[in-house]
Formats: sequence, C-alpha cells, structure tokens
Amino acid sequence: MNELEQDVNQQPLTWKQYLVVASLLFGLFFGAGNLIFPIHLGQMAGANWLVATLGFLVTAVLLPLLSVLAISVTHAQGVYDIGLPLGSTFALVFMILIHLTIGPLFGTPRTASISFKVGIEPMLPQNMAQIGLLIFSTIFFVCAFVVAYEESNILTSIGKVLNPLFLLLLFIVFLMGFFSPMGRAAAQKVTLAYQQAPFFNGFLQGYNTMDALAGLAFGVTVVTAVRQMGKTTAKSNAKVTAKAGILATLTIGVIYVALIWLGATTLQHYRIAADGGTTFNQIVTYYLGNVGHALLASLITVTCLTTAVGLIAAFAQDFHRSFPKVSYHTWLFLMTLASFLTANFGLDTIIAWSTPMLMFLYPFAMVLILLSITANLFNKDRVVYFWTVLFTLVPAFLDMIAAFPPVVSQSSWALALKGVQMKFLPFAAIGMDWIIPALLGLTIGLACHYVVTRKVKSLQN
Repeated sequence: MNELEQDVNQQPLTWKQYLVVASLLFGLFFGAGNLIFPIHLGQMAGANWLVATLGFLVTAVLLPLLSVLAISVTHAQGVYDIGLPLGSTFALVFMILIHLTIGPLFGTPRTASISFKVGIEPMLPQNMAQIGLLIFSTIFFVCAFVVAYEESNILTSIGKVLNPLFLLLLFIVFLMGFFSPMGRAAAQKVTLAYQQAPFFNGFLQGYNTMDALAGLAFGVTVVTAVRQMGKTTAKSNAKVTAKAGILATLTIGVIYVALIWLGATTLQHYRIAADGGTTFNQIVTYYLGNVGHALLASLITVTCLTTAVGLIAAFAQDFHRSFPKVSYHTWLFLMTLASFLTANFGLDTIIAWSTPMLMFLYPFAMVLILLSITANLFNKDRVVYFWTVLFTLVPAFLDMIAAFPPVVSQSSWALALKGVQMKFLPFAAIGMDWIIPALLGLTIGLACHYVVTRKVKSLQN
C-alpha cells in the first residue's frame, strides 16, 4: 500500500472528534423548516402518525445521510460532481436547479417567512401582516447580507450559544407535552390521504425538508472537515462520516418523532392549520405562555438568520466558482435580493410552489445518490447512469405538473397528462410512479454494461 492510499492520521478518532462532525451535520440539516413540516405531518396523519413517521424518516433522515456519504465515497466537491457522470451540461443544470431550490426560490426565503410566521405575525392585526412581513424581511436580509459580505463569524459564534439554548427550550416543550399531552395522538382524526397511504405520504412530506438536496450541495463541508482530521482515504472518510452521521441523524430523528407526535396531539384543541408554523406557535404558547413564545420566537429568528447567511454565502461561492466573471459579492447581492422578493409572497405560497420542484428533483437526487454509492459495482459506467436517469425523467416531470397549484394542475392539458399518468404508471396516485421506471432503466443500463464488459473480456482473451 503506497502513501497515497493511507490516511494521514491512522489513529482512531476520539469521541470528541466524532461529536464535532456530528454537530456539523446537525447544523447542516436542522433548520426552521425541520420544525414546521413534522408538526404539520402529525396534524394530517392523526392516529396514523407512527406509520407516517416511518415514511418521513426515510426521506428526511436516511436519505440526507446517504447524500453526504455519496459525496464522501465519490470524492465529489459538490453537487456538480454527483451529476458529472452524465456530462458537464447535465451536471451544471442539476447544480443550478438544486441551488435555486434550496436557495433564492424556496429554501432561503423560507428562513425569513418562518421566523415571521412564528414570532411576529401572531402579534399583528391581520390587515398588517403583509406590511409586517415586508419590514421584517427587509431587516432580516439586510443583516444576512452584511454578515455574509464581511464573511464575519460573529453570527456563527452567537449561534453556537443560542442554538443549544433553542434546543433546550424545545426539549422543555417536549417534556411538558409528554407529561401533560394536549390529547391522545392515537385517538385523533386522520385526513383522507393518510387513511389510504400514511407511509408514502409521510415519505413525500420528507421532501419538504430539502435535506437530501442540501446534503448534496453542502456535504463537501462535512467531508472536508473529516479529511482535515486526517481521514483522507475514501473508505475511512466514509466510515467516519457514517458514524458521525448516524449520531447526528438519530438525534434529528428523535426530534422529528417528538414533533410529529406533538402535532397529532394538538388536534384535541386546534384545527389543522395551513402550515406547521401556525401550529408550532400554538404549541409553544399553550405550554410556555406569551413570555416563552417571545423567547422561543427570538431564538428561532437567530437560528434562521444563521441558516440564511450560510445559504446565501454558499450560493454566491458556488456560482462564482462556476461563473467567475461575476464576483462573489455580486452573486451575494443577487441571491439576497431574490430571496427577499420571494419571502414576501408568504410562507403558504412558498410551500405551494416549492412542492412541484421537489417532486421533480427528489427522484433524480435519490437515483443519483444510490448510483454514486454503488458506482464501483459497475465501474462508474456512464450508460448505467444514463438509462436510469432517462427513465426517471418522465414520471418525475408528470409528478411535478400534478403537484402545481390549481392554476396549473387543473388546466385542461395538465389534467390530460394526469389521466395518462394514472392509466399507465403504477403508484402514480401516491406520487411514487418513478420507482418502477427507474428500476427498469437501471436494469437496461446494467445489462448494457455487462454485455459490453463481457465483449471486452472476450476480445482480450
């Protein structure tokens, strides 16, 4: 074994080092959106909350961990490299779509709209909500831009103190909910969708966290941190990332289970809200009163601001790397401005229009993550990637059209496409119609790979 095939640090990492990596992963994945979607899922699932939770954990916990492992195993420098087996054009388009989704179109605006929804809007008259959001989002994104422009670590340092305090208060709410529940979750009403397919609807709700996409886009940060600890080979880097990732994602998973259960118990006192932000506000006020609500709202705003700074800075850095003629600070300004404009459409509108994009991107993300992790089994053959992704394209596109708000999804052409989708694609009714085409494409790709491999071997012999 030569030196390049050995770790720089061949000693086992300490538990403290594992905790550092786990903390980094936790910070990467857990944001305000990870609070509101599990709660909303609990309200919709009612008595079927546990089965729905299992589906949610697959896409909100397991898949993000696999996305970081895919970065580690392939030595990728980001989401661009994950798509590169299909060519530079596909890789660039895939990178742009993911960054726009977790960035200025949906993910970053959500940090401001959730902070406002939870902390400020409940204190305002209804007719002042829009102007309140405008003022709040202006201050929010000006602060985010200034911190990211100066590349200051002040907010990160503050976050290291306030984020644990936020989690402590959240833990207190969990304890109060456990010892004095609002109602019995197993006895609550179940919405129609969760009566029929609770697991798969929970699976699809996990898309809203956007964590698998974030793992592809920012997983290199975690992998680089592990390399700096001396674990430089792909095998040992992936092993450390997996161990720390299991620790981080188990923690996140426990929080998700508690939030989903809490959401289900609220049905004893509150109606199903349009979004989890409203329900989260109700839960905190119920258990901690107005003072507790004000404190938690302040902490969640700082947490969201820290996340926003990270997102706009990462977007500007990646786009400056791909399009160097535009400076980092210009990309930063454009990203911040776009996020500010989108945030003022409000949380409900952001969620409604982000869902179609997630229904389109997540099948590709899942396919590419699994192909990246198993690529050595077929020598990273491009033909396997090509056929699998090609067969995923049509159902993913049809799912996107069906998920649009009624102005699109109920149009005559969209309904015609939906009729074809329901007739010819199995599992279309539950949004999982991409699975069989993807498996068919994978089978064709592997068959082509092995036929060519055998021909090459026979010619060599």
